[in-house]
Amino acid sequence: MSLEDLITATERNVAVQKFVRATFGPMGTLRLHHAAFGVDLLRAPTNVVLAPVFLVTRLTAIVARALRFDKVAHWLSRRKILFETTTSRQVANATTAFIAHLNSLGLGVAAPPDVVERKVADYAGVRNAVGEIMTTIVVLIVGYMFFRTATPGVISLAEPVAQLRAQSTAIEQFPLGQGLGRMYYEVFPTVLAPWQVVTTGVVLLMLTSIVTTFAGVVADPIQVLTGTHRRRLMNLLRRLDADQIESSGLAREHVAARLSDFSDMALGLWRMLRG
Repeated sequence: MSLEDLITATERNVAVQKFVRATFGPMGTLRLHHAAFGVDLLRAPTNVVLAPVFLVTRLTAIVARALRFDKVAHWLSRRKILFETTTSRQVANATTAFIAHLNSLGLGVAAPPDVVERKVADYAGVRNAVGEIMTTIVVLIVGYMFFRTATPGVISLAEPVAQLRAQSTAIEQFPLGQGLGRMYYEVFPTVLAPWQVVTTGVVLLMLTSIVTTFAGVVADPIQVLTGTHRRRLMNLLRRLDADQIESSGLAREHVAARLSDFSDMALGLWRMLRG
C-alpha cells in the first residue's frame, strides 16, 4: 500500500468512526427510533414470520451460484422478502448520505449508485437481524429467570407462561382458599387447553415485536463500544470499492437469528411430544 493509499484509508476510518458514533451512539439511536412508533410495530412481527423465507431464498441463491446457475442466483438474490421498516429506511438514508459525503471528499467507493443502494439495504437488514438476536437474548433471560428452562423464542415460552397464568387463576378461584389451592395444584397441575397456549403465544408475539422494534436502542451503543458497527461499515465500503455486485454469502447475523427460530420450533415440538 502506497503512502497516499494509507492516508486515504486512515481518513476514511476516522470518518467512519465519527459517523458510527453520531448515528448509532446513545443519542443517535434514540433519534433513529423516534419514528418507530406506529406501522413498524406491525412490520417487525411480519418480518419475523417472513425471515425463514428470506433465509431459504438466500441459501438457494448461494447454492445456485455454486452450481453455475447464475441467472437463477441473480434473480433470487434480488427478491425483497422483508418489509422495510421506518428505522431501517433511516439507517439506509443516513448510510447512503455518508457514502456520498465520502465521494465528495475523494474517499468514496467504485460501485455505481444502484449497487450502492442495494448493498446499503442489505447492510440495514443485518442490523435488523441483530435486533432479533437481542430479542432472543431477552426471551432466554426471561425463561431462565422465571421458569429455569431454555426459551429461545415465543413458541417455547408460550406454554410455561400459559401454564403459570392458568395455575395462578385456578389457585385464586379455589373454593377452600388460596393456601389449600396452592397445595392442591402442586400435586394436580392445571391442564391447558390448546387455545390458551395459542392465545398466550399471540400476546407474547406482540410484546416481542415491540422489543424487536426498539432493540437497537440497547444493541446499537453496545455495537459502537465493541467496534462491531465500525467493522460492518468498513466491510461494506470494501465490497463497494471492489464493485462487488453479487453477494458473496449470507451474513452470519441472519444465520444466527434463524438458528434461534429453528431451535425454538424444535424445542417446542420436543416438549409437545414429551407431553
